[in-house]
Order: sequence, then C-alpha cells, then structure tokens
Amino acid sequence: MNIWIDLTNSPHVNFFAGIIKELRTDHDTLLTCRPLANTIELLEMNKLPFQIVGKHYGPSSFKKSIGFFKRIFQLYILLRKKNIDVAVSHSSFYSPFVSKMLNVKNIYLNDNEYAEGNKISFLFADHIMVPEYMELRKILRQGAAERKVIRYPGLKEGVYLWRYFSQGRKIDPNNKVNNNKEIIYIRPEPWAAQYYKGRKNFFDNMLLDLKKDFKIVLMPRYKKQRDYYRQQQFAGIVIPQKSSNIFDIMENCDIFIGAGGTMTREAAVLGVPTICAYQDRLLDVDRFLIEKGLMTYQKDLSAEFVREYIRTARRRDPDQELLDKGRKADELIKQTILGNEGY
Repeated sequence: MNIWIDLTNSPHVNFFAGIIKELRTDHDTLLTCRPLANTIELLEMNKLPFQIVGKHYGPSSFKKSIGFFKRIFQLYILLRKKNIDVAVSHSSFYSPFVSKMLNVKNIYLNDNEYAEGNKISFLFADHIMVPEYMELRKILRQGAAERKVIRYPGLKEGVYLWRYFSQGRKIDPNNKVNNNKEIIYIRPEPWAAQYYKGRKNFFDNMLLDLKKDFKIVLMPRYKKQRDYYRQQQFAGIVIPQKSSNIFDIMENCDIFIGAGGTMTREAAVLGVPTICAYQDRLLDVDRFLIEKGLMTYQKDLSAEFVREYIRTARRRDPDQELLDKGRKADELIKQTILGNEGY
C-alpha cells in the first residue's frame, strides 16, 4: 500500500513517527511537509525521509489564502503519478482537498474544534478521527458528517507518549543537567497560527522578573519569535539552538509553562507540574486535563503566581490511564489507515 502523510507542523512529527516506522515494515510511505516551527528538525531527528512542499505564509489571512491554493497545486503535481492508496494527516487542511482531487481515501485527524480549516477538511475527508474528549456537537457544527467521525480513546498526546514507556523506561528528574536553580521551561503562544486570536508577547514582564531567580529555558516556535527573545533585555534566558527530545525536556524541567497546546498537554500527561496560560478559547482537550487536575490554568499569569506554584507543586507519575488509552488509539489509527476500521 502507498500511504501519503502530510506533516504541516512540528507536533505532527512526534504524533506520526512511531506509526510511520511500523507502517514502513510492509508499506511504502511518502512524507510531505512544510518548513514551520521545528518540523524539519524533528523529521531529521527521527531519520524520516521527507519532501518539502510549500511554506508557511505567516499570520496574514490574505497570504494564507493565496498560499493554501498554491500548496494544493504543488501537492497535486507531486502526487498525481505516485499511485497513492490512502492519505492521512493531523490538521493538514491540504490533505483532504488534494485527496479528493486524486480520488484517494483520506483520513483526517484533529483535536482543535476552533480551527477554521476543519470546515473544508471535514467536507472532503472520508474518515474524521478526533479524541474522545472533543464534544461531538462542535464537530458536527463545523460540517462533519456523523457517519465519518471516529472518536479514538484519550488524547492526541497519548498516541505517541505511551511508546516511551513501552520498554520499561522512566522519566528521572534526578538526571537534570543543572540542579543549582529550579528550571522553568516555557513555550510561547502560536501567534502565527490561523486559529489563534489571543495576545502576543504577554510573558515579557514575567520573564524579566523570573530570570533573576530561576533558570528559564524558552522554546520559540518561529524565527521571528526567536529573534524577539534574543533582545538584550532577555539576556540570561536560555534559547536552545536546536530541538530536543520531549522526554529530555521533561526530565530536565521543574515546571512547564505553555501558552500553546501540544507541549503543554505533553507535560501534563507526563506528570510535570504544568501551567497553561493560553490566551484564546480553551480547547475541550485542555479543559479535560484541567478538570482532571493534571494542569493548572492561569490566563493572567504573573511572576508571583509562578513563584507560589513552584513552592507548592509536586511532580507526579505519568498518567497511566491516558497512556493506556493512547496505545489503543495508536492501534485504531493504524487499522483505519489500512482499511480495517472494524477490527
């Protein structure tokens, strides 16, 4: 079977990496991507062959619209003679559209009920796979046909995080590189994302305060964001030169602060004391983790709040229920790709 997987953002690489490696045992996989955030670095870290198609067009809605149809055309030209049997993606708004043009089966996964691109993707996808904690009514409101919807167990993050522990490995916080100061990892907001309407650079005052007493490791998403935090006023804040394995990050940090989605949820599932400071509407999957007590939500975050949180927060073991569900979801996704939805 010839399987096409389109990877349009860095979280999708971790999501699909294990699945791809298993599928490649008996099937051919063609990976396309665009150079956004850490996507290329993560593909190279996982030693996965890929083809770059198109680029990210920034926060401008007009440029995004032009870029969308340009990349659609580029993908079609690339794939039309590849004899693709099935296409799969997570949140690639291009994949269902191109699949319809190619007349091949499309599997579209998503965990963001506010993404406008869902509307066209739901229309053209053959199967729509979403986590069980997304409300069905919100999916249907965006135009999904209920007969297409497959709700997989747990969260997106569980689909790949379970693999780390499958051979008895553990996260050991005693392996921290630097034990002299408590280490705070921070992931800024996804200001270039189509779905994000929240504030930008709202961490600044907090960072300037906290860097006096803590080691701050800030992980920008884009070059412009990286350049912004390299200004002199932020001197002393560590900005990694390259992407790191998610488990190395989680071993090395005392608390994680996220103004986005995936890495914040990864930290929460893995038991790291986690603060969510997302500045837009919370997703259903985030609300679930907050209600379960796996992460704390504080939209108006201050240095004072963080200091008190560090004083009282304690690391937990990874959430075994979500990891077990992730393993089941992983298998369901593979079977759906191979056409065995009713296995």
